[in-house]
Order: sequence, then C-alpha cells, then structure tokens
Amino acid sequence: MRVVIAPDKFKGSLTSAEAAAAMAEGVLAVYPEATVTVVPVADGGEGTLDAALGAGAEPRTARVTGPLGRDTTAVWALSGDTALIETARASGLVLLDPSPETALAAGSYGSGQLIAHALDAGAKTIILGIGGSAMTDGGSGALCALGLKILDRDGNPVPPGGAGLLNAASVDASGLDPRLAGVDLRIAADVRNPLLGYEGTAAVFSGQKGAGAAEQQLLEEALDNWARLLKEATGVDVDVPGAGAAGGFPSGFLAFTGASLHPGFELLSAFTGLDESLTRCDLVLTGEGSLDNQSRYGKAPLEVAARARDAGIPVVAVAGQITLTPDQLQEYGIVAAVSLLDVVQRPQDAMSQAAKYVAWATRQVLEGA
Repeated sequence: MRVVIAPDKFKGSLTSAEAAAAMAEGVLAVYPEATVTVVPVADGGEGTLDAALGAGAEPRTARVTGPLGRDTTAVWALSGDTALIETARASGLVLLDPSPETALAAGSYGSGQLIAHALDAGAKTIILGIGGSAMTDGGSGALCALGLKILDRDGNPVPPGGAGLLNAASVDASGLDPRLAGVDLRIAADVRNPLLGYEGTAAVFSGQKGAGAAEQQLLEEALDNWARLLKEATGVDVDVPGAGAAGGFPSGFLAFTGASLHPGFELLSAFTGLDESLTRCDLVLTGEGSLDNQSRYGKAPLEVAARARDAGIPVVAVAGQITLTPDQLQEYGIVAAVSLLDVVQRPQDAMSQAAKYVAWATRQVLEGA
C-alpha cells in the first residue's frame, strides 16, 4: 500500500511536519509494509514555512530588521532555485505587543531584506506567504529594503510604517534592485480584500493589529496616498482584489515588480510536489487542528482531500476537533474521520500530548475503516 500523508498544522501543538510524523506512526502500526510519503501542507499563512521545511527545503537564516526597527533572526527556505519566505518571520504580529502606536509604526522592511537574501542565493522564483503580518504599510518598507526611496515634500525619506505614507509626496525607483525584474515573485493571498475602502485592509484588518478607529482612518488616508503615488509612478492601479492582504503588502509589489497573486495552497502544493505524490498512492491522510466550516474556504486539508477525490483516491482525516458533518466530509472524498476529542479522556491532553494521540487516533480510524 502506498500512503500519502499531507496534514496542515495542529495550531498550538504540532507543526504540519510533526503531525505528519505522528500520522505515519499510526499508519505503519496498521500497515507495516506500507510505503509512506510525507507532504506537509499549508495555505500560505502561519505554518507555511514549517510545511516547506518539513517537505525537505533547506533552512536559511538571516538577521533582519523587525517590524518596529529592532533586529531579529528570521528563517526562510530554499529548494533548488525556489525560495519560500513567510513574511511573519520578519514582520509578524508575534514580534510585538499590538497597540495603536505599533499599528501606525510597524513596517515590512525585514521582509524586503529576506527577499534580498533570496536573490543573493540565486533564487529565480520567490514564494511569499504573507499571513500574520504586523504592518499596514502597503509593502513600502519591504520595497525600501530593496532600494526604493519614498520622499516627503522636502525630499526627505518618510518614517517607516503605514503612518509615514501619509506624508509621502514622491517615490524614486532608480535604486530598486534590478534583480527583481528577473525573478518570478508569487504572493500567497487568499483574502480578496482590496487595498482601500470599507472592505480594505485598514478597515478590516488593522484593528487586529492594535489600531483604534482614529488609527484606522489615518491608515486609510495613508494608503490612499500610497496608491495615488504608485499609480502616478507606474501607471498601475493597485486597489484590486487581494491587494489588501497583509496590510496591503502586495500593492507595492504589484506596482514595481511582476508579482502575481495566488491562492496559498496552490503555491505550497506546487512547492512540495503534492500533486505528483497523489499520482502514486492508494490512500491519503490529511487533517489539522480543527476541521470546521472555515476549512471549506480554501483551507489546506480539504483542498488536499478534494484533489485526492478527483483522482479517485480515498481520504482519511485526523483532526483535533471536527464540527463538519459526515455528509460535508464525504463531499470532499473523506471516507473516514476521527477527532482527538473522541480518543482522549481529558480535552487538555489533545493539546499537551498531541503527537501521541494523533498516532493513536490514526491507528484507530484505519483499523475501523
């Protein structure tokens, strides 16, 4: 039997690679002669880098500028001439304590430094997972790290962060890294929010980053000014669906580079070779911390299941908890499913001993399938 194991993370307890290893233990307990292929997955947000590393990409480490200007160490991944960067590692919300002040000041400079490191390493394709961001700066900080100058009316550089864009009067792209023109830059943007307006990034997402009503309005005005400057400089209208992801991070790159927006799962599955693995298997296992209604909107496990279903391969799901109905699971080709809450005596054990219970649950569901 040939088995592909392709779970997402179990948030707060297991990375996707750790979850896959635990599932593999359960599979081999039932089918000791099975050939097991592990392909950790993610949807472009938190856990994307872990999934890439779990699939065999080479870890690289860089010292970069964090969202508030303090140095931090960030890991990224390289596989051949393809780099994968999770911007949250350099510019993430986890690197600060959110407040109204940080919502205005946080920037993406460090993420641009990671892109520069990838270019230095010879990357021809760069995949950017942009979930979990701290900034609402339209990608301006990252572009500054790559050589863009954003100037006020007196010709001085504007301060970093979204608020600084309010005083931006011109942009100078003459020093922008020329290597950007020759790289395939792919941005994982699962949300379809535009840059501006009531569905834009300031209105919808900046509150999660510490902004109150006054800060949200200021950031909206700053990003409106940013979009105007970008259109004047490049002719590109960046107020498009998806440009509002990660504090508007894609907007600057859509204007100054050949960057493209893609569903996160699509990018990572191509990076890890999931589709190729599915052509050579008899059974697929997937799962995540919670299989719920949100999972039906592009989350990785049900995307894995759907691809396997379309290839005629049965799917078994293992999750921390499952709130989807059996009929809903069957829509995705899931023939059997188990929740850790079905096998633990105390719910807290599902978190504290997740690997043990994932292996145990996997064994139980396969024996009963």
